[in-house]
Amino acid sequence: MSSLTMGRYVPYRSFIHALDPRTKLFCLVLLVVSVFLGYANYATTFLMTGISLFLVLLLFAMSHMSFLSLLKSLKSLWFMLLFLLLIYAITPRTTHTDWVAFFLGSYPIYWASILDALKIFIRLMLMVALSLILTASTKPLELTAGFEWYLTPIRLLGVNTAAWSMILSLALRFIPTILEDVGRIMKAQSSRGVDFKRGKLSVRARALISLVVPLVVSSLIRSDELADAMEARGYDPREKRTSYRKLTFHWGDALALLLCALFCALCITASSMNFDPFLTWFGVEVR
Repeated sequence: MSSLTMGRYVPYRSFIHALDPRTKLFCLVLLVVSVFLGYANYATTFLMTGISLFLVLLLFAMSHMSFLSLLKSLKSLWFMLLFLLLIYAITPRTTHTDWVAFFLGSYPIYWASILDALKIFIRLMLMVALSLILTASTKPLELTAGFEWYLTPIRLLGVNTAAWSMILSLALRFIPTILEDVGRIMKAQSSRGVDFKRGKLSVRARALISLVVPLVVSSLIRSDELADAMEARGYDPREKRTSYRKLTFHWGDALALLLCALFCALCITASSMNFDPFLTWFGVEVR
């Protein structure tokens, strides 16, 4: 579990693992929409974001995953998230001078900018966490079947939905494989004297090239081997495929859809209502 990464299935007997993949895909869309809704003020925003964070932690517990696995899976995203935080922090988001947190020389950094950066950071983390729960609790073949079921209507336009769903499934499956290759190549290059952490920018750029080139070659070799294996097993994207296991809805799927729909409705209601008088009554200063 400590090496859990995005796209890797973790077998467990849990309520979330037993759900139909179509249910999990639809619930993922509902929850992501709920997380990224906009609200009238910061008090309501962080209240609903806190509820969303509690819900995601509950889903982690129900799927037998820990919050530490999420932090470890975000290793490759920390630079992007920190860069986003920096952009939001140095960009003026308000004209209220009493909201200045501190000064960098003569440049003011507003509390509103810091709060907006924190809000975006939490929302991105929740989106990654929800995607991690989906891929860790659903087999790649089940995801393929779920994608293909949702793409069924566009068959009328002559689109090969089976091929597109297989492409999406293979893309998710290759994420942990590529991350493992990155770690293996970095260790091999480090043993040859390549330093990825220290040195001038030009030196680190050359070190990065020594990582990217073997990674691309390794990925091409893996994709070629996968294509040969699929062809040897008689896979033809133009032919109609059959499945040994049929997707069926159960009472758990209906319950999960109902709860996710209610949570999405709650978030939509909170985003469209004005809670300022209620928050002021509790002594919360509304901005």
